[in-house]
Amino acid sequence: MRLKRREETVVVEGSTEAATTMENDEALTRLQVSGPSAELSTDGSHCHGSVAKSREIRRRRRQSHLHLLTFITVALLTQLIVNISIGEAASQILNKAEPLFITRSEAFKFAVGDTITLPCEVSSPGSYVLAWKRGIAILTAGTVKVTPDTRVRLVNGYTLQILDATAADAGDYICQIATMNPREITHHVEILVPPKITHVTSGGHLQVRKGSPVRLECSATGNPMPNITWTRKNNLLPNGEEQFTSSVYVIENMDRHKGGTYICTANNGVGQVATSQIILHVLYPPEISVENPIVYSGEGQEAMLVCIVHGESQPEKVLWHKDTMQIDQTERHVIESRGARHTLIIRKVHPQDFGNYSCIADNQLGKTRKTVTLTGRPKAAVFRSMPNSQWKDRYNISWIADSHSPIEEYKLYYRLVDGDILQGHDGIYMDGRKSHHTYMGGNMLDYDRKITSFDSYSYGGGVGSGGLGHSGYSSHSVHGVGHKWSKTDWRDVVLPAFPYSHHYTQGMSYMLRALEPDQQYEARVQSRNRYGWSDFSESFLFTTSNTDTEIRDLSVTHRDSNASGRSHPSLLTTCVPAAIVLLLGAMLQVRGTVF
Repeated sequence: MRLKRREETVVVEGSTEAATTMENDEALTRLQVSGPSAELSTDGSHCHGSVAKSREIRRRRRQSHLHLLTFITVALLTQLIVNISIGEAASQILNKAEPLFITRSEAFKFAVGDTITLPCEVSSPGSYVLAWKRGIAILTAGTVKVTPDTRVRLVNGYTLQILDATAADAGDYICQIATMNPREITHHVEILVPPKITHVTSGGHLQVRKGSPVRLECSATGNPMPNITWTRKNNLLPNGEEQFTSSVYVIENMDRHKGGTYICTANNGVGQVATSQIILHVLYPPEISVENPIVYSGEGQEAMLVCIVHGESQPEKVLWHKDTMQIDQTERHVIESRGARHTLIIRKVHPQDFGNYSCIADNQLGKTRKTVTLTGRPKAAVFRSMPNSQWKDRYNISWIADSHSPIEEYKLYYRLVDGDILQGHDGIYMDGRKSHHTYMGGNMLDYDRKITSFDSYSYGGGVGSGGLGHSGYSSHSVHGVGHKWSKTDWRDVVLPAFPYSHHYTQGMSYMLRALEPDQQYEARVQSRNRYGWSDFSESFLFTTSNTDTEIRDLSVTHRDSNASGRSHPSLLTTCVPAAIVLLLGAMLQVRGTVF
């Protein structure tokens, strides 16, 4: 009965059938093991039925095994098919190329007004969408322009163009591929902006008082930041340079010469340079310069005194004074003004016209005076002789001087030059002082002394109130008696100008004796006419020779007309040399020659 119940539970499907079959196998095994005892408890017919059932069970078991094997085979085939499908799909995915950027991220520079062109080239884009972005703003998506900016467009595929660039277009631009993990490149755009001047001091016009400092400023914008340079119109800058690079230019201690138009130039290499100018106007009291501080003239001549007057505004009138007396326009005194040039013309000069004259100018900032001297004295003499002597102990020195009146006498100074006396810096120095002095007094000599020769004279321990006022100008006694003097002391020679000359240019020549061979000497001279002594001449240097130059044979050779053609000394041949030697000796006795 147990076996029958087992058979009823057999199911020919799936795992349930297999489980039932296993249970039947176990029951059959137990039945066989029971052996004869089981069979004893039944009759023969019952035993025959059991065998039939056992066979049926074994048949069903074989069918179950067959079904299980079929199921396993189908499952394996199904899994294989799935695996093949997955492999094919994976292979297709792997064999499909993803889009890659050919263009690399770059930095670009564009000037204002240029067309911005940003490339974005991609390999195998497929169906992926390329987009251009700037910050969070989307400019394009695929081939569709998203931004409303009419200047933006796509060219040659996905190259982004922006027309008419402005400074606001600077920044980062992103080209992006919309893959699962988006890929992108970034282009940086810099906009180059030409320079523009935004500020100059006082709006380009500035007034400043004389002596004050001035600060000129110039500001500019642009990209890159412009360099600022300063120049001055039609002139150099006050520091002597052509230009100065800085946004600020400072001028110390202003004067009228530093005024004018200053130009500020901004340049950054983009587009045209930018310029602006500042007109600097200097406020100052009148400034006067004289054309000639000393005007030389003579009686009956015409004298012209000239003052050049500059001012912040031209003075309405320039006044002339002689000493403290104002000069008015008369027939003999003519006052002229032409621009900055103011002239006093004195016609037919009288002796009382000589003296000091002043031109006076004033404006709202001050008053200025300059002095011009009208004199009848001679001008300073100029040496004309050669600097090298042909003798070792003598030297013939000569000079000329201009004078409207006859020169009455000269005074010549000379001395041996010592290396410590002359110094070659900014001129010739005498005893540590500059060689040129201005004589302001009257006569230098005591004219009550009777002059009996051309030798040097002694005037005591120095000169009087009208002299040099310089103790270094030593003098010595007549014929060198009674006074010992150093070789480098000054020696003086008084030379009367006889006969008088009425020429404007007058002169003198004099033979200096008892000089030392091969030495250098220094000389200076003054001239005197009826109106006084001239200023000193410039120092003059001359050198003695180390040997006397021989006197050449000046004889004349007379040639006969005989056939032999030989020349024979005549009376001229023997007499002329002796006469010439005597003549030269007589000439050497004369120490002064007026011309």
